[in-house]
Amino acid sequence: MENIVLGGGCFWCLEAAYQLIKGVTKITSGYSGGETINPSYETVCDGKTGHAEVVEIEYDHTVITLNELLIIFWKIHDPTSLNRQGGDVGTQYRSCIFYLNEGQKKIIETQIKALTENKTFASPIVTQVAPLDIFYVAEEYHQNYYLKHPEQGYCQFVIGPKLSKLKEILDN
Repeated sequence: MENIVLGGGCFWCLEAAYQLIKGVTKITSGYSGGETINPSYETVCDGKTGHAEVVEIEYDHTVITLNELLIIFWKIHDPTSLNRQGGDVGTQYRSCIFYLNEGQKKIIETQIKALTENKTFASPIVTQVAPLDIFYVAEEYHQNYYLKHPEQGYCQFVIGPKLSKLKEILDN
């Protein structure tokens, strides 16, 4: 098993998306990339901790590669939007990847270079790429949020359409 930590807006969205991916064995919502020790959801939301909402993805690299996980990542959020995803605004919603080793860093940098050279996006990629310092697990009520609350408004109007788009991509 291998791990990678990704941020692309609200962690509920990323968690729900990667739960659809074969080879992903565990997803944990949490916080990373900031200065505050043991942050809470409330302190991260105020934007002063420096942390982003992220997911730690554990995956079986014999079933899905980091390369494939990142291809999905670029499609399910906007890596050109600085400190926001849709209506979620603030540094806690930034696009970010926290790698665990130099091999992962190289894969990430290679993909960003290719996306840039191919002009995949109309604007420059602003995704923060940094080594993982520490990952803080979010409160229990954030874990498996979409699966537990599919009727909740944010789930229906924000996460639901993202999942529909991802399912179309996976079916093709």
